[in-house]
Amino acid sequence: HAVDGKDIAFKLAGAMAMRQAVMEAKPVLLEPIMDVEVLVPERNMGDVISDLNGKRGKIAGMEPSGDHMEKVKAQVPLSSMYRFPIDLRSITQGRGRYTMKFSHYEEVPAHAAQSVIAAYQKSKGGEEEE
Repeated sequence: HAVDGKDIAFKLAGAMAMRQAVMEAKPVLLEPIMDVEVLVPERNMGDVISDLNGKRGKIAGMEPSGDHMEKVKAQVPLSSMYRFPIDLRSITQGRGRYTMKFSHYEEVPAHAAQSVIAAYQKSKGGEEEE
């Protein structure tokens, strides 16, 4: 039949099927989690741990590193780490150092996911997603 064979009909049917399949699959938003090691003066350790906790970080351990320094190990979402160099410099008067590397992906908490989705929809002109 000539109408059923139109290119646009197949494209629309494919798009509708894909949208339905995605919604039925209950998709989740993932974010990169970083392994972070911070070398910090002993007297600033509590403030650095508090800062990491405020960034949704999970403290994995602490150990002395000599010369009145402590090493703090944590896992922190990458999205929370962008201000960390500035915050660390402020907390430690420039004496703290850190390294980070990719660890894994985790599901974004529901409240944060809603913010990301709303920002995305706004950037796309307010399109509603089901």
